[in-house]
Amino acid sequence: MGLGPTLLQCDLMLTDNICKDPVSEQSHTGCPRCMQCDTKFDFITRKHHCRRCGKCFCDRCCSQKVPLPRMCFVDPVRQCAECALVSQREAEFYDKQLKVLVSGATFLVTFGKSETPETMVCRLSNNQRFLVLDGDGHYEIEITRISTMRILTEGLPPGGGSARASGMLLQYGVPGSEGVSQLTLTAGEDANASKRPAAAWLAAMHKAAKLLYESRDQ
Repeated sequence: MGLGPTLLQCDLMLTDNICKDPVSEQSHTGCPRCMQCDTKFDFITRKHHCRRCGKCFCDRCCSQKVPLPRMCFVDPVRQCAECALVSQREAEFYDKQLKVLVSGATFLVTFGKSETPETMVCRLSNNQRFLVLDGDGHYEIEITRISTMRILTEGLPPGGGSARASGMLLQYGVPGSEGVSQLTLTAGEDANASKRPAAAWLAAMHKAAKLLYESRDQ
């Protein structure tokens, strides 16, 4: 899965933990009709604004209330149907997958063209700005400098089903360098000789990338 630099600089949880400013509603204050169903606003049909996109809707088209942590709305706020769906997915990510990414997992890490992988723990930093790699050495990769992320998979499991994630390839820029660096993460075994934590971490990372793609225009 290829992700351009602009995509990875979206303001979802992978770039920073600072709340995004709510969308300005000023440009829509004069709208006479619902921007979804075209119903005319009057004293009975009131105008409402989606707290995510800022567009104006009637009550029927903007009736869902969903938390919006990326804009500092912890309590549920009114959103249009399209925005509410994305916000629900983001809320699930904050509640589940983000914890997995911050906890980290064990991987075999290959830097550049090296043929010797290193056993390291990869995790998302607490401020959600860096991928942190700890082993014999310590490395930090700034999320906004990642230009390509591709999930690597292995063969289909017995009996069919989806291919399992086995690793991840990253290409990223290094401060002070004009070139692009690359590393490959391959799921490693933890202290219990299990690869499940690494597989869960990769699945959470894939979820994050998908949310970034879906929310790029939100």
